[in-house]
Amino acid sequence: MLLANEIERQIREGAYRVGDKLPSLRELAALHQYAKNTVVAAFEILVSRGLVEPRRGSGYYVLAKPQPRRAEETDSLGRAMDIVWLMREQLKHEPGTLAVGDGFPPIEWLTDVRLDKYHQKVVRTGLGSLFRYGSRFGYPPLREQLVRKLSDFGIGVEPRQIVLTHGANEAMDMVIRYFLPPGATVLVDDPGYYPLFGKLKLAGARVFGIPRLTDGPDLEVLENLLVREKPRLFFTQSLAHNPTGSDLSRAKAFRMLQLAQKHDALIVENDPLADFKPVSATRLSSLDQLERTIYIGSFSKSFSASLRVGFIACGADLAGDLADLKTLIHVNSSEYCERTIDVILREGHYQRHLSRLRSRLGEATGKASMLLESFGAEVFAKPHQSLYLWAAFPSIDDSLRLAEELLQQKIVMAPGRIFAVDSAKISRWSRFNVGAVLDPRLGDALLTVANIARRP
Repeated sequence: MLLANEIERQIREGAYRVGDKLPSLRELAALHQYAKNTVVAAFEILVSRGLVEPRRGSGYYVLAKPQPRRAEETDSLGRAMDIVWLMREQLKHEPGTLAVGDGFPPIEWLTDVRLDKYHQKVVRTGLGSLFRYGSRFGYPPLREQLVRKLSDFGIGVEPRQIVLTHGANEAMDMVIRYFLPPGATVLVDDPGYYPLFGKLKLAGARVFGIPRLTDGPDLEVLENLLVREKPRLFFTQSLAHNPTGSDLSRAKAFRMLQLAQKHDALIVENDPLADFKPVSATRLSSLDQLERTIYIGSFSKSFSASLRVGFIACGADLAGDLADLKTLIHVNSSEYCERTIDVILREGHYQRHLSRLRSRLGEATGKASMLLESFGAEVFAKPHQSLYLWAAFPSIDDSLRLAEELLQQKIVMAPGRIFAVDSAKISRWSRFNVGAVLDPRLGDALLTVANIARRP
């Protein structure tokens, strides 16, 4: 990101003209002390921005002198495209690499959910209907199952208040489309879920970050922005926050709901790791009963990301509107995938699977926290169970530099600026996946941290 921005600045200022060849990968790597992969990534960003083009066997050339961009263009499509690149990098799975910042549980934690054995059971639930579109709300039996699941969390709903979606990301996209016209103000956790930032920028929203503390959002900043900017929505993650791993305290949850009521705001509560946390954990939607909250859930982390089944729980009138919006955008979600989730939920194996997941996560969280601290890291929050830990190493002011160094050892980090509303802001923090932290390769690689810190 830094290198791409620097080259773009040089192009804009005339240091490189239309048709000029950029320095080679090797030259830029040597000049800036970057790994080759970092330079390649910078060129990919410049290509996505329409500034340079690759010519096979020759190199990269300036495509055109960029026109001055209006502020709203810089904040929407350009920023969204940068986030698309970040998402592509996070989704890569190069052989032999260790993705320390991975967003998903280790595969071995999920393999006891044998998806292959469910096909015949899914077909038996109604072969004929699988060849037609279903309800615009989604598969009715699964929505009935979700009523019971949400009841365990203390959230009382009816099936007509639940809309099934293609995962939590589509759910967020639908909420954005429904509530936010271009130029609307919206609040988000900072650091937070960067794909959400991209969606908001693409929608032309004005995005303000609420600093995330160890027990939830910074309420002073939240209240000031509610008064000054009068946002309609605040997107937040109460439990196992991505990327900090922190949990919302009960006292802070009550105060957030009071502020939302006072300033006529809605809170969109994303809960992708619900299956990893105790059902009694503090959720805004259980305290509020969907009066000022919209609850988004998913099965990507606990079953399989490939199934792409998520849902929105909200007021009945809003659910009907969102179901109509879903029909307009996608016609319908995947009933086959929804039937698969329904079959899994109805089997006794499901509860055993969740019990094993929580046990594994609790053990891994404790061990990962101790291991990071043994290497001198500062761990932001120390939850009992969280897929993520947010940590920083002493004398490392920019975690992106650490990520570039470790990439040469095939260790893929998730540096903090990825998760910041302002991704140009230097961050000393990184997200760590507790399952990946326990891989011995990370311990070996972290032995280089002291050497990195001593470099000028």
